[in-house]
Amino acid sequence: MAIALIADAHLGGPGGGAGPLVAQLAALPGEGCERLVLLGDIFQAWIADRKFETPEVTAVVAALCELRRRGLRIEYIEGNRDFYLGRRRSPYRDAFDFVGLEVAFEVAGVRYLAVHGDGLNERDWQYRFWRRLSKSLPVELLVRRTPRSFARRLVGSTEQRLSRTNFKHRAELPERAIRAYGERRLAEGHDVLLLGHFHEPRTWQVAGGEVRLLDAWFRSRRVEWLRGERPLRSAGPAGPAGQAG
Repeated sequence: MAIALIADAHLGGPGGGAGPLVAQLAALPGEGCERLVLLGDIFQAWIADRKFETPEVTAVVAALCELRRRGLRIEYIEGNRDFYLGRRRSPYRDAFDFVGLEVAFEVAGVRYLAVHGDGLNERDWQYRFWRRLSKSLPVELLVRRTPRSFARRLVGSTEQRLSRTNFKHRAELPERAIRAYGERRLAEGHDVLLLGHFHEPRTWQVAGGEVRLLDAWFRSRRVEWLRGERPLRSAGPAGPAGQAG
């Protein structure tokens, strides 16, 4: 089985327009891909309501629906910039086989767990509070029922607050928190923990297995691959550096 992984494209932000990513998605079947796992934050902000739809969202969703039509399984892990994608009212549910907070799968006997990673630092309680509040049902209903202009300001304000909240926990890579989280999750029966969010490719050996941080697509412009027992392989031109968010 060949599995493609994409994290943190941030289209409409530092990732630019959708064209390069759409071209990579269209090429996946010819490269032997059977499954696509998106580790969140594919757009600078993705709210599951048509009144927020951007040209980038329109283009990528069309590409994903075509991939599903061609037989690929597509799973989306919600990131900190994704709102309400898995809810019943989401107009984008047909683009995915599954939407959730994590995905587990096995390749050639290696058991993987993929998580976005933004909520793993338990010391960052302010961020965790605002994250939970912004994705709550009352806030979702408020966003859906208010006029487009006001709702955009509300979502923009929430995004800025999330990006500023308790910045000291985000100014540098929280390696200790990542390792602790990795050991706890691997003890549940996984061999490798895959994380996005941090925008920096790193690998650590921890008790129970391995933790891998995926590079952000907006930095590398690369699709990551899992093929058999071989390690993560990248393909594509290099891009600009960036910061977690």
